[in-house]
Amino acid sequence: MSEKREYFTRMGDGSPTYMTAEDIRKDIEEGVADAVKRAKIEALTEEEKERLFDIVVMEGNTVGVSRGMEVVSTSDSGCFKLNYQAHIPFDRSTAALINERVLGLDSVDIGNIDYSYKTVKPILHDEAKVMEQAQSQAVIPVLYGGMPDLGRYTKPDGPVDNWSELLPLGKIQEAMEAQEEAVEHAVKDMVYIAKGMVRAGADGMNFDTSGASGDADFLAALKAVEEIKKEYPDFGVEIGMAGEFVMGMHGKLKYDGKRLAGMYPHQQVKVAEKAGANIFGPVVNTNSNKSFAWNIARAVTMIKACSLAAEIPVHVNVGMGVGGTPMAYVPPSDVVSKAAKAMVEIGRVDGL
Repeated sequence: MSEKREYFTRMGDGSPTYMTAEDIRKDIEEGVADAVKRAKIEALTEEEKERLFDIVVMEGNTVGVSRGMEVVSTSDSGCFKLNYQAHIPFDRSTAALINERVLGLDSVDIGNIDYSYKTVKPILHDEAKVMEQAQSQAVIPVLYGGMPDLGRYTKPDGPVDNWSELLPLGKIQEAMEAQEEAVEHAVKDMVYIAKGMVRAGADGMNFDTSGASGDADFLAALKAVEEIKKEYPDFGVEIGMAGEFVMGMHGKLKYDGKRLAGMYPHQQVKVAEKAGANIFGPVVNTNSNKSFAWNIARAVTMIKACSLAAEIPVHVNVGMGVGGTPMAYVPPSDVVSKAAKAMVEIGRVDGL
């Protein structure tokens, strides 16, 4: 009996592996089913699952989208990934130009290495100068990015009690009140920095990794967007998520009458729209113990539902450990490009 052909692919941690067509199709089915069960959304069609199989088994170290299906590309914290993470010495305004003129990105964000709005507030004047320098030379939109990072507002560095310490003690009401107070502090800081960046000529703001501290963290981003849009209706704002569902650290917080805890991408995008966001960046987490086929099938199923629900552009997060890509410091280009292709051609996203 002849041996079954095995295709080179990867696991969710980036390690190489070989799988038969039968095993790949099985993982695709299971990945789709997991997304359907968790997010309560429609499954991919049989045609889409077969198209996804074709993408997973494609030859080559890098693949591309079909001609005519190109989308825009951007990068969160893109102006310090080249210098701080790749250890190439140049400033952030130069990094913006490299992203534009060498890497061909369509937009980029400048953020502080700490990437938290609370830590940026005392040095806004310095960050504004970096933005001014970038704007004086770059053609592509340059946003200012950072995280709501609600945990930064807890003691001893912040003004409120730490809800992660209160909850194990059974102090539920105190933990909820601490989160609500932290939201107000975070909103003030994010709006303050946005106003400074408007004066510096920024093209917009990127509230990245929203929801990292749970539903209160997501609420802070939504309320900040709402406040910014009241004063600057033409100023662009992007909300990028931290995870595929919103953790209920508080559990009772609502926006526009909708409970935030437990929201998946197709629900998150609707409240982002209501707040006034111009771009939404959904996230689907990668399971390191599962295959790329399983992860990308699951991710694309959730993102397709998000794209169908959205009335604003969807720029999916396809990076380290999200969007079907492996949890690796430098994700392999073969599966990263396949994940991007699948997100565009099946997930129907507007950008990466």
